Amino acid sequence: MQSLYDFNYEQIQQYALDQGWKKFRGHQIFQWLYRKRVQSIDEMSDISKECRDFLKENFIVNPCKIVDKQVSSDGTTKYLFELTDGALVESVLMIYDYGKSVCVSSQVGCNMGCDFCASGLLKKRRDLTSGEMVAQVLSVQKDLDETDDRVSHVVVMGTGEPFDNYEHVMNFAKTINHDLGLGIGGRHITISTCGIVPKILAFAQAKTQYNLAISLHAPNDTLRNKLMPINKAYPLEELMKALKVYTDLNNRRLTFEYILLKGINDQQIHADQLADLIRGINAYVNLIPYNEVDEHGYRSVDRKSAMVFYDRLMKKGIRATIRKEHGGDIDAACGQLRAKEEKKRMG
Repeated sequence: MQSLYDFNYEQIQQYALDQGWKKFRGHQIFQWLYRKRVQSIDEMSDISKECRDFLKENFIVNPCKIVDKQVSSDGTTKYLFELTDGALVESVLMIYDYGKSVCVSSQVGCNMGCDFCASGLLKKRRDLTSGEMVAQVLSVQKDLDETDDRVSHVVVMGTGEPFDNYEHVMNFAKTINHDLGLGIGGRHITISTCGIVPKILAFAQAKTQYNLAISLHAPNDTLRNKLMPINKAYPLEELMKALKVYTDLNNRRLTFEYILLKGINDQQIHADQLADLIRGINAYVNLIPYNEVDEHGYRSVDRKSAMVFYDRLMKKGIRATIRKEHGGDIDAACGQLRAKEEKKRMG
């Protein structure tokens, strides 16, 4: 059954009109969902019983049930959700100086096949609806409500390739960004892609305030072909042309995500190639310590090696950061907790 979270504000108003209700009825439902954060349609007390009965026959509220929650010593919290069809997805709450950030999954499994990634251990079963993504954020927000805190940032960087589920991801962002939704600022919403060029161009034309992050992880085609099969469809030259279109149309700074893999992409020559590749683009590089996944055999660099790579980029005039590690004492890598639970269920 469809979730009411699947409707953005304009869609729920239009749905109300389509049923012969007043447009304001859609506004009321949206308020109950996001301002009062009800868990059932029966709680919508200022809506007529007839209307509530109709909604109950056709919709549910929350399509996600928390089946596991791991809390790290640093406050990072990993959520494992079960969806109405039994599928499992993960989200992560991360705590920064600037606020609370939730990392959201966009698909059940992933077909991109990145060689180092835990998300791809289980292949894609289906896309998530926008409501299933909204429910991930709202579930975390309801936990934070207990301490009068709030989700301030959202990144779509969990399991799945967001631009392989473009329409639902954009609808999700529209809902959490809306003033009457969760009111998360557009500049506090980041969508990541491994490089699906046609959707990057569509995103460029959409001219939103959302941030765009590119999962790069290699500075040349030979290495990127090995690590990320998407590069065979959209090699670096094609990807960089699309990103130039994006920056020209949007005047927004890009983020390049670069996971440092020991002995693979972490040498001085890789830093030099990376600097040459992105020079002239309004962007910075987010260097990420690798969360090791037993099934893949890749290893993370130590802090000293990461600093050497960082220093080389900075000397070449490329702005960079080293991402703070989160949840080192829990199943921190995308897909790890889900894969563990799936194995348990298969006996």
